[in-house]
Amino acid sequence: MRRLLFGLLLGLGCFGVPAAGAAGTADPASAGRPNVVFIVADDLGYADLGVQGARGFRTPHLDRIAAEGTRFTHFYVAQAVCTASRAALLTGCYPNRLGMHGAYNHTSREGIADEEWLLSEMFQDRGYATAIFGKWHLGTRPRFLPLRHGFDEWLGIPYSNDNSKYHPTLAAQMPPLPLYDGNQVVERDPDQALFTRRFTERAVRFIERHAGRPFFLYLPHVMPHVPIFASDAFRGRSKAGLYGDVIEELDWSVGEILNTLRRLRLDERTIVVFISDNGPFLSYGEHAGSAQPLREGKLTTFEGGVRVPCLVRWPGQVPAGRVCEVPFMAIDWLPTLAELIGGKAPMLPIDGRSVKRLLLGDPGAGPPHEALFFYSGNALHAVRSGPWKLHFPHPYVTPAGEPGRGGKPSNWGQLPPPRPIGQFDIEGIATRHGYRIERIDLSLFNLETDPGERHNLAATHPDIVRRLSTLADAARRDLGDSLTGVAGRGLRKPGVDHSAETNR
Repeated sequence: MRRLLFGLLLGLGCFGVPAAGAAGTADPASAGRPNVVFIVADDLGYADLGVQGARGFRTPHLDRIAAEGTRFTHFYVAQAVCTASRAALLTGCYPNRLGMHGAYNHTSREGIADEEWLLSEMFQDRGYATAIFGKWHLGTRPRFLPLRHGFDEWLGIPYSNDNSKYHPTLAAQMPPLPLYDGNQVVERDPDQALFTRRFTERAVRFIERHAGRPFFLYLPHVMPHVPIFASDAFRGRSKAGLYGDVIEELDWSVGEILNTLRRLRLDERTIVVFISDNGPFLSYGEHAGSAQPLREGKLTTFEGGVRVPCLVRWPGQVPAGRVCEVPFMAIDWLPTLAELIGGKAPMLPIDGRSVKRLLLGDPGAGPPHEALFFYSGNALHAVRSGPWKLHFPHPYVTPAGEPGRGGKPSNWGQLPPPRPIGQFDIEGIATRHGYRIERIDLSLFNLETDPGERHNLAATHPDIVRRLSTLADAARRDLGDSLTGVAGRGLRKPGVDHSAETNR
């Protein structure tokens, strides 16, 4: 059985790996402590890069990262929604282990607990300059904001940009959107068309000021989360409407970062990572991206919701022009980067594992996990091991009727009155954003031959269903599962702020 499992896990591999002695195989210790630039798009689809099939708009700078680095085509976020996804990336934990679900808003009293060890704190502890320019989303009360959790600088917003006067169904319940510089609100309802440019310009200045010391730059862009905006320089430039304009401006931003690194001769000392926080917000139609050929998008545990673009560039260390199909998850970045810079490990248990060998092109590097688990809130929806993915019976959201137009969601004219804003609630999300709820029964898919998760093989492979179900049982005992009523033994609580102090 162990040999069979090992074979299944190695069924997916990497292509274009350089021979021994070629770029990508040098000792990373010789590069010293690398700088890290981590760029996160918001709701970007799997197919929204030129190298992954984008149509109507161009991404030459992102395509350049793919050509000069490695493209990981089976990279996953831990949950397909903003707060949960970012919590996993920055802590190395499944977000339900931390009690962090959904997408926090201006009413939220919860946030990242002081006991958690974030990527930013790990870098700061190693003497790095640290900055975040963009969306935070790990808590909106003052005690949860970035400068309290390992960042030296922040320019950005505390939650999603639709938590504002632009929300398509809840605008009347929304306060002005705050823009922070450090711990101070410096603008309310800022011009969102300038977000990408402002964050990029600030990022460039940060790199210039810290060119002589190690730095960690976290650039979680606001776009292309609805409502979408492009600056005057990019509006009307693409052949794919406003969405294409927005993506071309994000690509420009990536180019500005790459050009700054080259100008300051920091290329070989800097790891650049580009991902999305989850799949596209499909109910918004022409204002949303594409996850083709994957199924569904944001808010689901289908591939279109949780499998996202991942590009990594580090000249001389990460192999150039490689495409890697080995699956790993956002939870793996913290232990990977900790190993690369000699960072301190968290005191509390985490779920991620280092993929340093995979990153650096070691031909013998396989998947870091026997299985990956896909939750929606506290509900375990699916498990992947090797090429196989098993969905347990669960509800899911899918766009209702015709895709949305002009920034409005599907079935805009037929939406019922919105519910009050509250905690993560799949039915509430469906109501507010033009989705309907459907249900999938026990289903087994071979992602190697069926990335669109269309052909249920559960009846013909009962042995694989049993094996993946056994793996899921172990996850339930640790992380819990509201679908089966299992309370996990390894769960922690988020921070909670009961004070009257707010960020508004």
